[in-house]
Amino acid sequence: MDILETHAYHRRQRRNESCALFFFLLPFFLSAALYFYLWTPDSPPSIISAGVKSAPVLLLAVAVLSWNGGQSVLGVVGGLVFSAVGDCCLVWPALFLHGMSAFAVAHLLYSLSFLSRRYATHSSSCWTRFLYLVLFMVGGGYYIFLFPFLQKDPKADVLTPAVGVYFALIILMCALAARTGNVATLLGSLSFIVSDATLSVQVFKVMAPMQHGNSMVMVTYYLAQLLIAVGDMTVAEDTDDFSKWKRS
Repeated sequence: MDILETHAYHRRQRRNESCALFFFLLPFFLSAALYFYLWTPDSPPSIISAGVKSAPVLLLAVAVLSWNGGQSVLGVVGGLVFSAVGDCCLVWPALFLHGMSAFAVAHLLYSLSFLSRRYATHSSSCWTRFLYLVLFMVGGGYYIFLFPFLQKDPKADVLTPAVGVYFALIILMCALAARTGNVATLLGSLSFIVSDATLSVQVFKVMAPMQHGNSMVMVTYYLAQLLIAVGDMTVAEDTDDFSKWKRS
């Protein structure tokens, strides 16, 4: 093949892979659309509402497992499964700590995945070091800001250190996502932070209830899980793209 034929071949191959990827992710999009269609914030907690809420993330886990095989079981697939457990727990306010624990395990599994050989490791540049600094400053600053509100909770003795550990884990996960050089993975981890921050200001009564606060939490949450899953399914391609972008 000459250069033009090779370029055309690779372009067709990427197009075919994109179509296949969309097909694998179609159940997630349909189940997420069903969640927002059926979603009634004022309805009492139930097994059905927990199932509808967790279905998109479980279907993402199936998609990643089908695409990557068993190599992601103790990484992104496991993180998605524990996230689904967290989704179910958060349907019932009394299980908030259980839900947060499940998400903490999910972040640990994501972090382990980002440290695996499947993700290329890039040497720290000024850009990544600056991002690390911003992440840890924002995470620490936000916890300090949230601390007085945590102290007002009846379970403050347990909740305050638990939230601190959770914040440390999600910031670590985001830092490791940046270290991989994978665009989708990094954007997904950042979206996860936005979702959790939006949720925390409502749960801990930092401000008056937001009109579309719950919608914002779930949109950014599903987006985060989608991007992390896509990053794991296309890790090599996204890493190459990120490297080119950094050099430009």
